[in-house]
Amino acid sequence: MFALALGLLALRFLPALPPAAGVLAMCVLALMLLPFRSHPLAFFLLGLSWACISAQWALDDRLQPALDGQTRWVEGRVTGLPQQTSTGVRFELTDGRSPKARLPKRIRVAWHGGPPVRSGERWRLAVTLKRPSGVLNFHGFDHEAWLLAQRIGATGSVKDGERLAPARNAWRDAVRQRLMAVDAQGREAGLAALVLGDGSGLAAEDWRVLQDTGTVHLLVISGQHIGLLAGLIYGLVTLLARYGCWPPAWPWLPWACGLAFAAALGYGLLAGFGVPVQRACVMVGLVLLWRLRFRHLGAWWPLLLAFNGVLILEPLASLQPGFWLSFAAVAVLVLAFGGRLGPWSAWQAWTRPQWLIAIGLFPLLLVLGLPISLSAPLANLFAVPWISLVVLPLALLGTVLVAVPFVGEGLLWLAGGALDGLFRALALLAGHLPAWIPAEVPMGYWLVSVAGAVLLLLPRGVPLRPMGWPMLLLAVFPPREPVPHGQVEVVQLDVGQGQALVLRTRHHTLLYDAGPRSGEVDLGARVVLPSLRKLGVEVLDMMLLSHADADHAGGAAAIARGLPIRRVVGGETRGLPAFLGTEPCVSGEQWEWDGVSFELWQWPDAISGNPKSCVLQVQAKGERMLLTGDIDRAAERAFLASPLAVRTDWLQAPHHGSRSSSSWPFVQRLAPTAVLISRGRGNAFGHPHPQVMERYRALGTQVYDSAEQGAVRVQLGAFLPPTVARSQRRFWREALP
Repeated sequence: MFALALGLLALRFLPALPPAAGVLAMCVLALMLLPFRSHPLAFFLLGLSWACISAQWALDDRLQPALDGQTRWVEGRVTGLPQQTSTGVRFELTDGRSPKARLPKRIRVAWHGGPPVRSGERWRLAVTLKRPSGVLNFHGFDHEAWLLAQRIGATGSVKDGERLAPARNAWRDAVRQRLMAVDAQGREAGLAALVLGDGSGLAAEDWRVLQDTGTVHLLVISGQHIGLLAGLIYGLVTLLARYGCWPPAWPWLPWACGLAFAAALGYGLLAGFGVPVQRACVMVGLVLLWRLRFRHLGAWWPLLLAFNGVLILEPLASLQPGFWLSFAAVAVLVLAFGGRLGPWSAWQAWTRPQWLIAIGLFPLLLVLGLPISLSAPLANLFAVPWISLVVLPLALLGTVLVAVPFVGEGLLWLAGGALDGLFRALALLAGHLPAWIPAEVPMGYWLVSVAGAVLLLLPRGVPLRPMGWPMLLLAVFPPREPVPHGQVEVVQLDVGQGQALVLRTRHHTLLYDAGPRSGEVDLGARVVLPSLRKLGVEVLDMMLLSHADADHAGGAAAIARGLPIRRVVGGETRGLPAFLGTEPCVSGEQWEWDGVSFELWQWPDAISGNPKSCVLQVQAKGERMLLTGDIDRAAERAFLASPLAVRTDWLQAPHHGSRSSSSWPFVQRLAPTAVLISRGRGNAFGHPHPQVMERYRALGTQVYDSAEQGAVRVQLGAFLPPTVARSQRRFWREALP
């Protein structure tokens, strides 16, 4: 079983899937080895083969490249719970059909300004289809992997549509509508998340509080909720049997296990039976089976069996952080509670698991690049029993009895009040101890921290156990290799249709543009701020906003709230938040940081908008980089008369490669060796324009495009080739063009 688990997990680390002939060879070799003593290798090969076959099915179900960017009429059925947003609605289509085109089984679409959409309805939609993709940074969330794990073969935006058939069997949507219609003291969305697993109605502030306090798992249906309900049913049957109220003709233990599992499945169906819920139901079922028949095998047996069961049902589950966190948390509890000479007191049994889980999951959160809540042990200490014993029973009972006048609504009102009180307490805690995003940790130090965490989880008296603390803390304060004097590390972040570049010298950091913000989507908060934290930036010496457009300065407010900034400079001061205290860009301003020179330029005749962009030239040991914002041809002509118009090694393409910029005289004078383009894949503006790309190709300029290569890291002053995020090969990523 351990060999099978390793084979199933190996999929997660493959740079590319083996060809069909290779998978067939592995299967044949495994079958040949099964009768012999080398059966562990056979099970490893079987697990790897099945994982590769399942992953290939998911890859084959992606949108065909020829359809990428096309707008087609698609007919399909709405599944899941549509997510209402401030700008429209997002939902999934299954069994989509389009004339003369094969479509993926699942398509995730967004309809801005669209009408209400309900689960189970059939629609005919005009959809601009896109292959699964997302921003890709060195230490950020991999949206492409998430889409593959969900087996979503395409995304798209709806232009128009008509409803063909009303909803059928949409009872989950009906339950959500009832929950959102009752008076739950303003916490209707929270109850929908708790009962149905639908967190789309939670406000961004609520998500921030949950993340800062490490309590997201309490509002998103997880194994804890399903295990709690199963445990309540099991405990009720046990209590009735103990006091003689259970029918003697019915063996109480099989009935307790069977009813508990039935309750878990029922709650899973109410929650939509997604992959996390399937994982929880499998784990609960195997624990109950172990309790019924296999207690003599020990507690690790059902955990390993559940691990294999989940991965056999869905091998792509290993691409999701929740898979690793849930099994790691259970493993920590098994290790902490098992193999001890005496039981813990009630107080110890209540308090210690929170601290042990925090210690055990710390290295895992580090390697997954997730925020670490410093207040999670304390928050979960009171939040877990409050949700488990008060809010969840009231919410489930109120949902079941919602059709009974006054009774169901009264229970939901009480549940909403209890949930609101919890949120208020968590908000106070989050205000004092927000989530911590640690800097990148080298692999060697991370392995030491893993060993330290394991030592700390062992019982007292184990030799060298106190050494676990310094080993664990080594990942918190790892030695860092500074940027060499006279050089600057430049990272163009992948922020879609926008721009953000981080420039770090030995002791200083500058951020050029802050990423886009559109409605509820703030890439400054989602990408730029976490990336700065991962780079170990604690203070920004300067945030330079080329101009006030939302795709360049939209994320500035979120960054200013998350990091101290010594100085903010902008090509435009109007249109930017007043609290930033933005200073105007002054042409000719120069300064030097750690042997690297910086100089600003702005067209004095520009009135506003793109031509008023603040241009920055950086020079490190003779290697030059020019960051131009969104200047247009008129501003480029004025720039050619400035002393900065000299040969440049690295050029940030003006206005994302728009046809209105990158004029031939400008490009010819600078003659860049390489050009950086920051833009969104399949953007509506047609960036970069083919004529602009032809000009760069005519000069032999190397193009680094964020939409195709993700984030780009340049060591300016070292005269070395850059590093691109997509060069880190993974089987779910398309190869570099």
